Amino acid sequence: MGRPLRFPVEDASTISAYNRAVFERFVRRARRLPKKGAMRRRGIGHESLFLTLVHILNVQEVWLVYIVRGRNSDEELEALFNDPTRHPKDWKEFDAYAARVWSGVEETIEGLTTRDLDRTIRVFWMPGRYTVRDGLLQATIEEAHHLGEVIGALWQDDREPPDMTWIDVRRTPAPNSPRRSR
Repeated sequence: MGRPLRFPVEDASTISAYNRAVFERFVRRARRLPKKGAMRRRGIGHESLFLTLVHILNVQEVWLVYIVRGRNSDEELEALFNDPTRHPKDWKEFDAYAARVWSGVEETIEGLTTRDLDRTIRVFWMPGRYTVRDGLLQATIEEAHHLGEVIGALWQDDREPPDMTWIDVRRTPAPNSPRRSR
């Protein structure tokens, strides 16, 4: 592959804020579905819309709260993976888990320096060495891929997915301007 993607620490914060904003749009959309619509097995990567959203939180947490902070020993990650709160069964448990994850992600991102982005990290399940910047991009791109699954499942039910484009998510609507509810 080509050269690594480089961006300053300020952009890491912007990317992370975008990830959260998009994620929250999809959570709101899934919540508005009948319970069965969000929870039913659909044959997508993590079966239901709900479990796919949980998986996105799992990815954000493992990469941005654990691995980039150097909390990536086999013991630490195994304890994390076995934590039952990472596997919510309903929206109430989901909300508690999401709050914990996004709080941890924000704490990580706020504490980063430009030098940190170039720091090498390792994970036991992936060969090679990566940087903190790679970890942020991994969480970002994986979120986008899984949201693509959610988009496809929503379209199969003739439901329009929320906007997730970079421009739309970052746009601030003009006062009193009509916007489609997405």
